[in-house]
Amino acid sequence: MQLTSPSRREFLSLTAAGSLLAAGISYAAPASPLLANSTQPHTPPPRVAHYQLLNVRLEEGFERDGKEVIATRTALYDITIKDGTFAAIDAAGKARNAALPQWDAHGALLLPRTRDMHIHLDKTFYGGPWEAPRPRQGKTIMDMIAREQVLIPQLLPTSQARAEAIIGLLHSKGTTEARSHCNIDPVSGLKSLEHLKLALANHPEFPCEIVAFPQHGLLHSKVDGLMREAMQMGVQFVGGLDPTNVDGAMQASLDAMFQIALDFQRGVDIHLHETSPSGVAAIQYMIDTIAKNPQLKGKVTLSHGFALGTLEGKALDQMIAGMAEQQMSVASTIPIGKLTMPLPQLQAAGITVMTGTDSVIDHWSPFGTGSMLEKANLYAQLYRGSDEFGLSRALHIATGGILPLSNQGERQWPKVDDEASMMLVEASCSAEAVARISPVRATFHRGLPVFSA
Repeated sequence: MQLTSPSRREFLSLTAAGSLLAAGISYAAPASPLLANSTQPHTPPPRVAHYQLLNVRLEEGFERDGKEVIATRTALYDITIKDGTFAAIDAAGKARNAALPQWDAHGALLLPRTRDMHIHLDKTFYGGPWEAPRPRQGKTIMDMIAREQVLIPQLLPTSQARAEAIIGLLHSKGTTEARSHCNIDPVSGLKSLEHLKLALANHPEFPCEIVAFPQHGLLHSKVDGLMREAMQMGVQFVGGLDPTNVDGAMQASLDAMFQIALDFQRGVDIHLHETSPSGVAAIQYMIDTIAKNPQLKGKVTLSHGFALGTLEGKALDQMIAGMAEQQMSVASTIPIGKLTMPLPQLQAAGITVMTGTDSVIDHWSPFGTGSMLEKANLYAQLYRGSDEFGLSRALHIATGGILPLSNQGERQWPKVDDEASMMLVEASCSAEAVARISPVRATFHRGLPVFSA
């Protein structure tokens, strides 16, 4: 495919790369956008409001052997994009408009964009030289916080450029939306937040909610005032962290977190790693607090929530019922370990379950790739979705519930007038994309290309 001159998005990517190079950090800029005019290759750049994507592969239905789904039926289509939505979806070659710019997808599979709903864009080693985390054996969370207090001043000078580098990485994996936790601590003050907001301002096609995150403990680090200043800067969520293990006072810590949310009419997204009975008690206290403050209903996300993995039987059922009644959501990295999170049970109760990268590479973990297809793959492995149907359903965890086919095999996405936020993947169907973690060839936000291979 032929490429056009750099767009504003590419220019911003190059600007971010320049900032990294000036700071001594290596950075591979995303490739130029995929689209090339198939009839007039030297006409305007691809970032236009009205165009056609040709030879796009869409899922049409399931193939069955009796009642078993054994394959996915697909066909090629030409798709017209106008003002960020799907304006027309036609069989390939049936309704081409030579007056519009046309770009050939060459049979790549069209899937919904993915969302990274738990990531830390503000503090990362990504974009710099390789650096593995130090050994964790024998280290407590307080030891890790002490380590971070040393690292944060070293990361701050390049934190904006590194955040922009991760945004480029996420775009390359098909992600166009995120929720990022951002440190609010005595070491960085509000600087991490200021840098993150600058990074996001340079990437308006990457909508991102921000959680003010008291990584060093809301009470322990005495940042209530800074958290309130963060709310005044437009942050959407109040964060929290292990109220017993870090703050040493479960009720006081959670009360302080919820009070900020109530005072500023914001949502809550709390990290809860505790697997002891204190973790279970914290979840129950949150349920009770929401019940007493109905304005919080539907606005509280439990991130990680490993304590749920310690429950079973009636105790788990009652906890899930309480969470569902208060319309809590869960953000899980789909961890593999001794405890298995009861994600299907949560979803069966109507609880929204999201997933995210958490760490791309930092002093906590080196394993994040930024791929939500990888998270769908983990979901399929953990919850026995290795067949065609199960693999295709696992995609929902990455896309915020959007699936090309319904459970009955009817095409439900894309439809005319749907938002054209999407990715082109080198796969024959959703099941293959999830099982093989297939390469993303292009990513679009509201119809505009933000990445191509």
